[in-house]
Amino acid sequence: MNMKAALLGAAAVLGLAPAAFAERGTDGEVKLTFPQAVSIMNPYLTGGTKDILAAAMVLEPLAVVDPNGVLVPRLAIEIPTVENGGVSADLTSITWKLVPGLKWSDGSPVTADDAVFTWQYCTDPAGGCSQATKYDGVASVEAVDPSTIKVTFSAPKPNPYTAFVSGLSPILQKAQFANCLGAAAPTCTDANTMPIGTGPFKVTGFTVNDTVTMAMNENYRDPAKPAFASAVIKGGGDAESSARAVMETGEFDYAWNTQIPPDSQAAMAAAGKGQFVVAFGTLVERLEMNMTDPSPDLPEGERATVKAPHPILSDIRVRTALSKAIDRSILVEVGYGAGGKPTCNVIPGPEGWASDNEGCIAQDMAGAKALLDEAGWTDSDGDGIRDKDGKKLSILFQTTVNPIRQDFQALIKDWWTELGVEVELKAIDPGVFFGGDPGSPDTFQKFYADVEMYANNSESPDPESYLAQYLCSKIPSPETQWQGENINRFCSADYDALHAELTKTTDLAKRQDIAKKLNDMVTKDSMVVVPLVHRGTLSAHANSLGGVQINAWDMETWNTADWFRIK
Repeated sequence: MNMKAALLGAAAVLGLAPAAFAERGTDGEVKLTFPQAVSIMNPYLTGGTKDILAAAMVLEPLAVVDPNGVLVPRLAIEIPTVENGGVSADLTSITWKLVPGLKWSDGSPVTADDAVFTWQYCTDPAGGCSQATKYDGVASVEAVDPSTIKVTFSAPKPNPYTAFVSGLSPILQKAQFANCLGAAAPTCTDANTMPIGTGPFKVTGFTVNDTVTMAMNENYRDPAKPAFASAVIKGGGDAESSARAVMETGEFDYAWNTQIPPDSQAAMAAAGKGQFVVAFGTLVERLEMNMTDPSPDLPEGERATVKAPHPILSDIRVRTALSKAIDRSILVEVGYGAGGKPTCNVIPGPEGWASDNEGCIAQDMAGAKALLDEAGWTDSDGDGIRDKDGKKLSILFQTTVNPIRQDFQALIKDWWTELGVEVELKAIDPGVFFGGDPGSPDTFQKFYADVEMYANNSESPDPESYLAQYLCSKIPSPETQWQGENINRFCSADYDALHAELTKTTDLAKRQDIAKKLNDMVTKDSMVVVPLVHRGTLSAHANSLGGVQINAWDMETWNTADWFRIK
């Protein structure tokens, strides 16, 4: 199937959301609980899903991806295609039309200039943008007129639905962020925590790593929505307490990321107050191997940067041995049950895009030990810890505070200890870990550890933009204020060249073949990413909360405008 033919045949369908059983603001308050507290409300300055979920209730893109993986318009009238003239026949531009009469929550008009500014904001060379991959290949963004946005690409773009699409790439208000370009971006505290948006809610209060309070947006484009007059997101604690607050005590209406063991889910569901909901997309719990040296003995500016290669993990034999020692089936059994599957891929689906890479599924402890022997790591002094050239095989392994992740850490530590590896475990508050604060030593982007574990996913069934995170240009560094998606500092000219080929390829089968090769390059070919579990997106909501449509392709909060209280 040819990608151009797919575009020609695409239909621009307006998403029909279920009608709320109330008029705007008549259903009181909706209460959400996140085990990872919100740190910022600007998705361009964070890699934390919890921040982007909160921001999606306020900031909106031109289009979103619905639970079926289908693009639906949000601030745009329709989805541009080759057929309707919105995508140029040579695939070098896409033109969007804004919904007439759009207003920001402060009552001012939304114009194409806001989109132009947003592109300039994220691509400013003096700044660091967490979502820079969304604007890869964009040569210019032009305001053709106040309601028309033209995005021109530097080469034909088979998948033009990247910039301003999904909750990762919303439009910012130019007037509010005008003084926040480049290096000034993280200093704009008011704008970053209380952004003016077009979504169903507006921020009324913000306490970092604690609580976000919101009120309905009186200028929201649908006069009947949202049904709720206010919303609050309470963060912190852990996944189990968040789930219990919905499923057992009924204190909250929605709990995101209820990552708790299967037996706990069953016990909570028995209370009859709520339900767990799950959706499988591309979410993968993985280990990231640091290709740079995080030693505190190094000076700032060199520590955890490409200037200092990792003294142990730079050897693929060590990375491969660490992967072989893991029993992924046990991890699934302990952590997820039916909500998880063992995987060796960072792109586990949809079918057609996933590599047949399954070599890591079976644990191979003997093979792992043989690799370390081959690499010269032996227990020369008989203390149970391997060493080489006077250096111990010692690893700092970090992740977020979460009961399942701590179980995974304990299991993996046992397996690695059996290998002869000394393992130190570290658990970080998730609000800090995913917070993106360039001054914090504990963010996952800064990566002041040897190995770290978290989950990540592609927000689109087509993973072109997602796979761009492993380009050399996406490596976080002091120069980018530690923003960037290439967390493990992997850099390969071959990878960059193959991804560039993907951006130009129109044939669907060839695109899928390239995506599989890119997946393999960062997994089985290099082991810089060690996938563990293909996770379902699991959350919980009260039985009294209607309109919820869990979404594995975009933000779970993608349709909070449609939520309502069941009478």
